[in-house]
Amino acid sequence: MFRTALRNVLAHKARLLMTVLAVMLGVAFVSGTLVFTDTLGNAFRKQSAKSYDDVAVAVETYAGGRDEKTPGIDDATLEKIRGLDGVASATGRVNGFAGVADPNGKLIGNGWSNTGANFAPGKDGKDASYDFTDGSGPAENGSVALDKDTASKGEYRVGDPVRVATNGPVKEYTLSGIFTTEDGAVNAGGSLVLFDTATAQKLYLKPGVFQNATVTAAGGVSDQKLLDAVTPLLPKDATAQTGKALADQQAKEIETGMAGLNGMLLAFAGIALFVGIFLIANTFTMLIAQRTRELALMRAIGASRRQIKRSVLLEAAVVGTIASVIGFALGLGLATGLRSAMGLLGGKIPAGPLVVSPTAVLSAFAVGILITVFAAWLPARRAAKIAPVAAMSSVHAAASTKSLVVRNSIGGVIALLGAAGIVGGAAVGGTSGRQLVAGGAFFALIGVIILIPLLSRPVIALVRPLLKKLFGVSGKLASQNAVRNPRRTGATASALAIGLTLVTGISVLGVTLGQAIDKMTTDNIKADYMVSMASGDALDQSALNALAKADGVAALSPQQAAWFEVDGEYQSASGVTPGDVEKVFSLTTVSGSLGSLKDGQVAVGNKTAKSNGWKTGDTLPVKFDDETKGELTVGAVYEENEFLSTFLIPKEMADEHNAAARPDIREIWIKADGGATKANEQSIVDALGDNPAMSVMDRQDIRDMFGGFINTALNIMYGLLAMALLIAVLGVVNTLAMSVFERQQEIGMLRAIGLDQGRVKRMIRLEAVVISVFGAVIGVGLGVFLGWAIGQTLSAEIPGYALVIPWDRLGIFLLLAGLVGVLASLWPARSAAKLNMLTAIKTE
Repeated sequence: MFRTALRNVLAHKARLLMTVLAVMLGVAFVSGTLVFTDTLGNAFRKQSAKSYDDVAVAVETYAGGRDEKTPGIDDATLEKIRGLDGVASATGRVNGFAGVADPNGKLIGNGWSNTGANFAPGKDGKDASYDFTDGSGPAENGSVALDKDTASKGEYRVGDPVRVATNGPVKEYTLSGIFTTEDGAVNAGGSLVLFDTATAQKLYLKPGVFQNATVTAAGGVSDQKLLDAVTPLLPKDATAQTGKALADQQAKEIETGMAGLNGMLLAFAGIALFVGIFLIANTFTMLIAQRTRELALMRAIGASRRQIKRSVLLEAAVVGTIASVIGFALGLGLATGLRSAMGLLGGKIPAGPLVVSPTAVLSAFAVGILITVFAAWLPARRAAKIAPVAAMSSVHAAASTKSLVVRNSIGGVIALLGAAGIVGGAAVGGTSGRQLVAGGAFFALIGVIILIPLLSRPVIALVRPLLKKLFGVSGKLASQNAVRNPRRTGATASALAIGLTLVTGISVLGVTLGQAIDKMTTDNIKADYMVSMASGDALDQSALNALAKADGVAALSPQQAAWFEVDGEYQSASGVTPGDVEKVFSLTTVSGSLGSLKDGQVAVGNKTAKSNGWKTGDTLPVKFDDETKGELTVGAVYEENEFLSTFLIPKEMADEHNAAARPDIREIWIKADGGATKANEQSIVDALGDNPAMSVMDRQDIRDMFGGFINTALNIMYGLLAMALLIAVLGVVNTLAMSVFERQQEIGMLRAIGLDQGRVKRMIRLEAVVISVFGAVIGVGLGVFLGWAIGQTLSAEIPGYALVIPWDRLGIFLLLAGLVGVLASLWPARSAAKLNMLTAIKTE
């Protein structure tokens, strides 16, 4: 039977081509994902381990410019560590945000990974963490060194002036050197600026204090022994561990991060393979139908049902193995391509070989072979049921009424269960509701897939008169052919339906969320501009002072973060400018007056006030962030604004009780005379000293910032689902090609009675369009239903949520489905039109 299976594969290799392609693409996705994430994880683990090669003990604190309670490591402590027996060296480190401007004055890097640190040379004048390719490290105040990539992007050379922004005003330094580094921030597309130690401490902490320290051991001294000696010398908030332990910890964190990426990519690979199951099952079903006499003859000469079934499954295993080999090779290419693409997008991956683990190989082949065999199981079962004599006179065995009734009944029950789960999840809402929706979506999708053959006849019947009217005989024949074998049509349409269900659901949800966020921005903001740090850090007080003097500024207010306790419960507050806050934000007063902020009173959001039973005039006992106690009077209750905290307090009060070294100003909001104009924007930029680390956004920029996250996520989803849709297209091509093969005699007869080549091609094309659009309609309908349900579970968490159906996108999806049908039919239609009439008529 193995020889028979192999012979059948070779005999039908053209008809199995699409199956090979479908499995090959799925395996390529799986293997490419596994190899890529293994390679990425291995490269970062090696980089992490390399950075701690010479580190015996690593000391970390959480000291920072805003944290007065965590003291850091002072010079005296560092000297004590250096004096311990077995210590070869101890180096203090301090770091924070530092941004560098490119030749156009724009920030180099992405903000969050732009870093500044101290250059800590040893006795030889070198810092082991950096290799200088030009010049040397900064030895005095007024000089800096840049990583090689940043220097290249900024077109800087040693000796050039460099404008560097930290959390304060921009300062100009002289470039003393250019270096290479394995620093993670640089590899993430950011920049690294090195200052001399005294300057870095002044910028990020305070003179004579470090955030972290690394200790190297003298020869023969164990890391653990050194750790035991160093720990008693450290401040209470510091943590110390061996370099190996820290490297292992980072390796675990990298592994966790890679697992998340791996899981997401494999989920989409699973969707592609799930879609491929329909193509594979359709292929083997049609092959078995076309080989009914052959299989019956094998039964007649002694082959058992088990042998017939095993023969078909062996064919599937051979096809799966071939596809897996090709797919795995493509997967290696995909992994290499993804790595290169990350480099082009600005991500710098550490050097290292492509990692092909046994798990990746075994997983790829197991997936390819098992999916193919699983998809061929039902066709193999049907093949085994062919009777030796009854099948000898019939090429096609029609499904029995009983089997169709059972199938439709099961499908109906499953679909109803799924729909109930989706509706129930939408009603429950929250995380629990989303879990119910996810479970319901799975069952609803399975139910609809089972019912698609039943749905095909009435749905396609609706367009039959239109096809007949527009395309005549070709349109009539196409609509009839599309429902001649409902199971085949259903399986082909199902593949498209699955892909478009996901694409439509994501689109509905994305557009709805985007509009809700857009409305939130429009309804809550009156300001023309928002100023913030590109790094997400706090703005310096000097920025607020400078903007207060800028031309064209009509009103401005900071959003300064503050905290205090009320009745033992922490409450967040926004320090704002009384009199100006209502000019830059849309604030509706429920009771009292926001003017009371000028008198040192506070405003409370209505939801918080209601839940705590507070009202205008109430006095609240509070404990401020600086540990002082006092009382606050509620001067107003307002409808909460999404851009502000629950409590609004005067900025002077926030400053008075600020426990940190400087105020935590998250944004500055500006209302300009004449609105958002180029002149006003330039005035703001000039007032800020043309600081590349500060972003100035108008209202449209703010809307784009929030909407950009959603659009980026949608585009990533579309890209990942493209593989599933491509496999669905192959399914349409496959079905039409094999349908043309088994209908050769019929097509020959149509040609003989006057149907010319053009109308034959049109018939096949229209059949493809009908099947594709039918699948698309099912997918779009189910996708809108799922998008609505998931949106309902989020509605309580998103102010102003309202369902938005993107009719334009849905129309494009349906048009693309029709185009897919036309493109998929090109080869089958051409083959059908080229059939020789006499040869085709003689075909059995």
